[in-house]
Amino acid sequence: MAELDRPAPDLWKQLRRFTPARIGLGRVGASLPTQALLAFDLAHAQARDAVHAAFDARFVASELQSCGLPEPVIVASRARDRMEYLLRPDLGRSLDDVSRSRLRAVAAPAHPCDLAIVVADGLSAMAPARHATPLLRKFLALKSAQPGDWNLLKNITVVVANQARVALGDEIGDLLGAPAAIVLIGERPGLSSPDSLGVYLTWAPRRGRTDAERNCISNIRPEGLSFADAARRLLSLLAEAHRLQLSGVALKDSSDDASRWLP
Repeated sequence: MAELDRPAPDLWKQLRRFTPARIGLGRVGASLPTQALLAFDLAHAQARDAVHAAFDARFVASELQSCGLPEPVIVASRARDRMEYLLRPDLGRSLDDVSRSRLRAVAAPAHPCDLAIVVADGLSAMAPARHATPLLRKFLALKSAQPGDWNLLKNITVVVANQARVALGDEIGDLLGAPAAIVLIGERPGLSSPDSLGVYLTWAPRRGRTDAERNCISNIRPEGLSFADAARRLLSLLAEAHRLQLSGVALKDSSDDASRWLP
């Protein structure tokens, strides 16, 4: 009888250790339990806050310099404020006139650019503010450990972009004359990930590139893809992009085999 009186184990509780997804929430009549409903409302509010949060470009720029990168160039898209950015995605894909002139001045023959690194707010300014610097610190450590002189990573120009969409990196890379551009940008917040960072790689960036011509590494954050793993994937993709002179659907992620050349 003692065995029969023992409560059954909560299998849902065990499964929740492996996923942030909302599973096995239970119910009270036809509704969710109060605790689950309040948790959902909090997550929804955090996602909305992430979309509307202000982006401190100067703070991000100073953080990037602290990990050994050159002084970033701060630019902005044609979206004049956050509301216009949300309502007009096309404006977030194009630089304003001041930023375009600023990049043209940087792109002097005496300052060649082999790789453009763009850190942008996207749909979650919290993501680059929290994760761009630790990710790039891992990336630079891996880069410095590579044998030989890989010209693709010799001269790096860093740009911090406000009110930016992914495609803004194409114009930035083109103006800088960079053979490759990577964009670190805040992804659309989810109900379990308001600060997820995405990285987009484009070979031979120029305006008009499509999503099919880019490679993406997503869900970079402590609770998702680790900084170390994301850095390995990025360096592996850059190596293959450099070798094949392309990016996008024709470039496959072979980072699982990267142990042959990554430390």
